Amino acid sequence: MNVSPYLAVLRTPRVPGFMLLMLLARVPPTAAGMTITMHVLLALDRGYGAAGLVGAVSTVGIAVGSPLMGHLVDRRGLRAMLALSVVTEGVFWFVAPLLSYEVLLVTCFATGITVMPVMSLGRQILTALVPEDRRRTALAMDSMAVEVSFMAGPALGVALTTQASSRTAMWAIGASMVLIGAVLYAVNPPVRHEGETGGARVARREWLDGRLLGVLISAGGATFVLSGVEVSVVASMRGLGLTGWTGAMIVVMCVASLAGGFLYGGLTRVPPLWALMGGMGLLAVPIGLFGWSPWWLALALVPTNFLCAPTITATGELITKYAPVSARGVAMGLQSSAFTLGVAVGAPVTGFVIDHSSPGWGFAVAGVGAVVVAAGTVVLDGRVRASHQVA
Repeated sequence: MNVSPYLAVLRTPRVPGFMLLMLLARVPPTAAGMTITMHVLLALDRGYGAAGLVGAVSTVGIAVGSPLMGHLVDRRGLRAMLALSVVTEGVFWFVAPLLSYEVLLVTCFATGITVMPVMSLGRQILTALVPEDRRRTALAMDSMAVEVSFMAGPALGVALTTQASSRTAMWAIGASMVLIGAVLYAVNPPVRHEGETGGARVARREWLDGRLLGVLISAGGATFVLSGVEVSVVASMRGLGLTGWTGAMIVVMCVASLAGGFLYGGLTRVPPLWALMGGMGLLAVPIGLFGWSPWWLALALVPTNFLCAPTITATGELITKYAPVSARGVAMGLQSSAFTLGVAVGAPVTGFVIDHSSPGWGFAVAGVGAVVVAAGTVVLDGRVRASHQVA
């Protein structure tokens, strides 16, 4: 394994400190969903359906808001977006523990629109800090950092809620988001590389073409299969009477993704995006055959999750290639929306299948869905290439 690309990225001025900052910045948002779910269940004494509805409306708000916040960064700069986000999130997390369920439902959607887009923002700033020939490695490192935050955030949210209260956990998340926003506002990292200029605005219909749509669809397909696999893992472990070990399975998935991202980031030639996502789907289909044993299930989860970080990295790399500099914030926001919508569709579809069959079929449906999306993007890409040749 060639580690020199990683050393080159880490030697780039400002990159190590920024990556550490964004790793910390991503922990509170990953803790937020679990914390609000437990608040609805424990403090508001509502059911799982009510808790899931809060998560759903928040997800829709974030999906709507991510490109809007990216547009604000493109047009008004990073600080304008941060000022709006810090104010709205600070107010929300301060009052949220005091709200009734009905009011919380509405405010979760409204605040979701102005949530600080730390996932897409991290990719955009990192793209600005490193030269183009190091972006693949840098984005792979960013994807690995996201995996770490998803391992740490929900666990911290659960720990704060159970050891103190959901109110304490929600206030801690709010304080953390305000602090992170204030630090980013003070540091004001670049959102464009020093060699890039905003240039003239490019009409959206000119850059949001078939190629970029294919990348966005692939991004949604990747999180479709990932969320489906996660739901199926939960169901499998519950069926084995080992629900308490579900977290260990999630750790296995994250570690496999970390390993895949590390390998991918050091490559000079990589597989096409459709092959990565289609591979994730194909490898997910047979996982259910190993659901009779937690040990075999853990091993079966490794191959498909090994391709997770590479697939996510590939979508980010292609977006920086296809989207103009003047619209990169919007494009990164659309990528985040695609990720969010993939989760929003994958989890309930897989859950419905499991409810009417078994966890094994959940893995199969999640995998087949990704394969279908991969095949569709190949067809779309072929049509785009043909249209360019005619033109």
